[in-house]
Amino acid sequence: MTLEEKTAQLVGYWLDQNGVVAPMQGEMAAHDDADGRTLADVTCHGLGQFTRVYGTRPVEPDERAAWLWSEQRRLKRETRLGIPALVHEECLTGLAAWKAATFPTPLAWGAAFDPELVERVGEAIGDSMRQLGVHQGLAPVLDVVRDPRWGRVDECIGEDPYLVGTIGTAYVRGLQRAGVDATLKHFLGYSASQAGRNHAPVHAGPREVADVFLLPFEMALRDGGARSVMNSYAEVDGVPVAANGDLLTDLLRGRLGFDGTVVADYFSVAFLEVMHGVAADRGEAAALALTAGIDVELPTGDAYLGPLVDRVRSGDVDEALVDRAVLRVLRQKERLGLLDPDAFEDEPPTGIDLDTSRHRTLAKELAARSLVLLSNGPEAPVLPLAPGASVALIGPNADRAEALQGCYSFANHVLAAHPDLPLGFAIPTVREALTESLGADTVRFAAGCAVTGDDRSGFDDAVAVAERSDVAVVVVGDQAGLFGRGTVGEGNDTESLDLPGVQRELVEAVVATGTPTVVVLLTGRPYAVGWALDGDAPRPAAVVQAFFPGEGGGLAIADLLTGAAAPSGRLPVSLPRAAGAQPYTYLHPRLGGPSDVTATDSTPVRPFGFGLSYTSFAYEELVVDPTVSSAGAFDAWVTVRNTGERAGEDVVQLYGHDVQGSVTRPVAQLLGYARVALGPGESVRLRFSVPVQRFAFADRALRKVVEPGDVEVWVASHAAASGPTGGVRADGIVAVGGGTGPAPVPGSATARAVVRVTGPVREVEPSDRRTVTWERV
Repeated sequence: MTLEEKTAQLVGYWLDQNGVVAPMQGEMAAHDDADGRTLADVTCHGLGQFTRVYGTRPVEPDERAAWLWSEQRRLKRETRLGIPALVHEECLTGLAAWKAATFPTPLAWGAAFDPELVERVGEAIGDSMRQLGVHQGLAPVLDVVRDPRWGRVDECIGEDPYLVGTIGTAYVRGLQRAGVDATLKHFLGYSASQAGRNHAPVHAGPREVADVFLLPFEMALRDGGARSVMNSYAEVDGVPVAANGDLLTDLLRGRLGFDGTVVADYFSVAFLEVMHGVAADRGEAAALALTAGIDVELPTGDAYLGPLVDRVRSGDVDEALVDRAVLRVLRQKERLGLLDPDAFEDEPPTGIDLDTSRHRTLAKELAARSLVLLSNGPEAPVLPLAPGASVALIGPNADRAEALQGCYSFANHVLAAHPDLPLGFAIPTVREALTESLGADTVRFAAGCAVTGDDRSGFDDAVAVAERSDVAVVVVGDQAGLFGRGTVGEGNDTESLDLPGVQRELVEAVVATGTPTVVVLLTGRPYAVGWALDGDAPRPAAVVQAFFPGEGGGLAIADLLTGAAAPSGRLPVSLPRAAGAQPYTYLHPRLGGPSDVTATDSTPVRPFGFGLSYTSFAYEELVVDPTVSSAGAFDAWVTVRNTGERAGEDVVQLYGHDVQGSVTRPVAQLLGYARVALGPGESVRLRFSVPVQRFAFADRALRKVVEPGDVEVWVASHAAASGPTGGVRADGIVAVGGGTGPAPVPGSATARAVVRVTGPVREVEPSDRRTVTWERV
């Protein structure tokens, strides 16, 4: 291969950049070396990747597939090496293409606590992509939520690294089973940006990086076999990740054993010059990134084409670094079948359906399991709605399909720039779904206000509709978008965690009518809504949290409200008390929580893992192994009982606390979880198998270790519910009925049991088992 042929394999080409769907896209497009040349000219030496040929503008799937097949054949026949291009697309909430199914946003994946379902969703998404000739998906996002003010919380799974790891790994398995390479992003520490601002510096110590941000990537690589990784835009302690060989080579490849391709987040190589100021020009940026370990520059060849070639020819960059990256790219293409003689010699697909009944069924099922009931009372439950009750449906998100979809949905990501085009698939709004369930004569509608702005002119209509109805349902929240074109999403960070615009005032005006009011939060981040949950009366009778639940979300919300389905989602993030209490995580050490030494209180209004149901559950007869070696695993048994009068699903959460460590440890840590369905009065005995590696942490020498000592273990309905610490016999057996423990919010928990970890301090290897398994016994 010539040097030009090698570098051509290390870049993407963005055929038609439409609108602004990447940071600084307008400014960076001016540096595209392809300006003014034909596609044949651009690809005369070959091409590594096509950038978003389906996801940049609205294209008919059949027509675009025919074009892609012809272009791949041209690359095979008209370039000297005859290598087709790899095609990548966004797929965070489904394939981001016109007419493709839109699934719940990843924050809803976390709320569902259901890896098996997420895996099936990933496979369905991958099947659509593979059918279209797409080889690589830029998902999942494994950033651990640290600050809800950050706009990209919408794209994340949750605030607990183990939850993120198990759910993200499941998505990787599903997508790759369909033949599409998953791309883990954003490696590493991106979500800890200063003050929740996108691209801001990250001030994370090496222990936080190792114990919090790394774990999900480690799990998705070791357990899921992920084949690609994308760098973070961030700088960590002053070093941009795109130029950090300690992270991208020593850690990722050396310690974790990753042998796939590392791709650049869009324009991040050039950002080493433009944004970070650590490179004098594009050539130096290319040298820094390639040396650090970025194999492929996306979305274009801004630095890895001419500027890199010049640096190699001048002797400033060793060509062996280019060869290293090219070999990784060619291995990936070979594994994906792109080097096969018959690649793209078949006829392109026709009659493509990107929103099949399979997609719709899975989308609704995941949406239903992600809905979180935050309150229902306080005097008497208002949900499910009483049969025959007239409903005032109010709010800016009650009748908008876009309000159901996340930032990386095609509708909000791209189609917002094409207002004259339809969405291209069925996505019933809450109004349409509830009207279908209850009948047009039962549901009265008034928008009341917009998501943003201070126009209160619709309040009077909303109040009048509420006064004439038996119950009011007010649907408020976010509009996802990009870079200031929304209230949440990439580049839409916030200084306040109040509901946008005058939506709180709308809710309060409806509540003031005296009509029992249900608030449905359609959002991409958790907001500070303590006033609606625990504030002074009058307040809403019930609150439901929905994190952008996708095309089946309207139907799932209608089922929950009417009682056709019971809520079973749990909060994957703490519900904040105030913006000023951020950043906050339930995984805090003793000094990270409220105490007498500070007048401020960071306690969330609803904790991680919280969620109510239409029934109740109790946990009984906790049994744990009393001792375990630092290289072993222990078992924990618990009985879960449905103590209510209707069927429901519970998310049983196993927590632990390392009583004493060589560094401070969290007061509570999710060890594992299980989703179980139980009929009225039914019970089941569960056994959790917990590898001691769940208690591993970076010690003072930054070694990942398990230390001997006592650990407390308990089963609870959320992170703030815990039983008393006494009453544990020497054999570690406890038998306590379920009930409400000394927690600031409703919940049930068993008493704590103690497991003694014995043996020497043991250093943990990346290959060691991390996942907690469970079974019915």
